[in-house]
Amino acid sequence: MLSVIIPVYNEKDTVCTIIERVRELPIETELIVVDNKSTDGTREIVEQLDYPNLRVILQPRNLQKGNSVKKGVEVARGQYTVIQDADLEYDPRDLMKLLEKVQQPGVLAVFGSRLLGAAQEQRKLPSSAFAVGRNALTMWYRLLYRSDLTDIATCYKMAPTEALQNLELRCEGFDLDFEIAAKLTRLARQRGQQVVEMPISYHPRTVLEGKKIRWSDGIRAFWALTKFWLVD
Repeated sequence: MLSVIIPVYNEKDTVCTIIERVRELPIETELIVVDNKSTDGTREIVEQLDYPNLRVILQPRNLQKGNSVKKGVEVARGQYTVIQDADLEYDPRDLMKLLEKVQQPGVLAVFGSRLLGAAQEQRKLPSSAFAVGRNALTMWYRLLYRSDLTDIATCYKMAPTEALQNLELRCEGFDLDFEIAAKLTRLARQRGQQVVEMPISYHPRTVLEGKKIRWSDGIRAFWALTKFWLVD
């Protein structure tokens, strides 16, 4: 069973669509929807959902995305776990090839690379401040962790649930993505395994369309990569 954690904050227009797309996957899934005190009606929508293998967790206040992901990781029961944003930037159908890859010998975790996906589709990802930050963080990660991964900021990071639950995650915000990357990289090397990538599709949205990450999150991500490298 694959546990899919869906952290949600003010996504009333897309949350039901993304849940249905995950439920359509031809595998057994456990959906863990964690609402971060939405104010646009999303909370009321997810409260009324009633599907098999669906768990809805309602945060008492806005505790940031990372806290919601940690809550989902804590209660996950599937053999593998992945995070799925509640918007439509990522296509859940890509999870099938990540799941196939993560079960191969020598692989601890699989990240979905938007850059490899764009190259495979022979197109370029849009230029933006988000793209600049993504590329800078990936370069910093590659330097610190001696890795050739191309998209460290990706949402899609799939790993065995037991591995994620033993990472002792600390970050509360968007920087949790980078803590997970850093600690999975370290754990893979300790176990003699690898963190690998698979190309995925990606349809970015703008701030006007609801994108929530900001430049300050990039600074926290930079510090998270540095901090956990220094600890190591």
